[in-house]
Amino acid sequence: MKKLINSVDTIVTDTLHGVAAAHPSLRVDIENRVIYRRDAPRQGKVGLVSGGGAGHEPLHGGFVGYGMLDAACPGEVFTSPVPDQMIEASKGVDGGAGVLHIVKNYTGDVLNFEMAAELCADEGIEVASVLVNDDVAVQDSLYTAGRRGTGATLFVEKIAGALAETGAPLAEVARLAQEVNERSRSFGVALSAGTVPAAGKPTFDLSDTEIELGIGIHGEPGRTRSTHREAREIARLAMDAINDDVPLSGDTLVLLNGMGGTPLLELYIVYAEVAAYLEEKGATAVRRLVGNYVTSLDMQGFSVSVCRLTDELTRLWDAPVETPGLRWGR
Repeated sequence: MKKLINSVDTIVTDTLHGVAAAHPSLRVDIENRVIYRRDAPRQGKVGLVSGGGAGHEPLHGGFVGYGMLDAACPGEVFTSPVPDQMIEASKGVDGGAGVLHIVKNYTGDVLNFEMAAELCADEGIEVASVLVNDDVAVQDSLYTAGRRGTGATLFVEKIAGALAETGAPLAEVARLAQEVNERSRSFGVALSAGTVPAAGKPTFDLSDTEIELGIGIHGEPGRTRSTHREAREIARLAMDAINDDVPLSGDTLVLLNGMGGTPLLELYIVYAEVAAYLEEKGATAVRRLVGNYVTSLDMQGFSVSVCRLTDELTRLWDAPVETPGLRWGR
């Protein structure tokens, strides 16, 4: 294993020091492991808090800032943050209008965010939660009861964050976040496994001729293993899985996401096939992102996420955002 690290035991702390040094628009609490936007809390504004295991960068810390999250809690690699982090983050972003927890559907995240919400309520902080479960690959996995939360987390954080920026009340921000989740679907493909530093070896084995269809962002098994083939065929398999779950039509927002080890050269090849597939189905990608946004360490592969847009969702997606991972309109 070759990693650019100082020590397996200090990866998250060392990363947080780097985030603080690289992004003066953020305030990083190293001790409590919370990344805040520098102007948090904003009085009268709903605070947005999310988090999850390290190894998925820029999710979540890279999406803290104007128009998205107010705070993010990183856990150890592929491990949920603890309730104390979530409580600290919620206190730090509460401007009197309540706090929305955006939670990916993984058992540890769900249980710890639920505990944190209960303890926040005891301290007088109003908390609402939205569960992201957009992955159509499997119904249950090693990490979840129900569908996993993957690329649509970015959609929820951006669109709900834009609405919160307008001063909308907590109930409305939570309702919209849930709508984004319900209108979104994702599917992932792995060409190789990622290597968790503490393990020192790939999470699973794939031969040179195999791919994993429906992989999870922690390396959880997907639907099946198959033989490697042209990008066109792989893209169609992923899009068929999404379209079979919810037929695609109309204006869509598309994230063609790299899993951490796939060059943009290849991601753009896959995106061209995704766009062509959508047109065949009578849908159009009117908004799109291509790149590494919801990664799995150094895994080779991609995931595709599609959100069926409304005029309101398009307007909020286009609203200004200023974070390390997304930036436009300001």
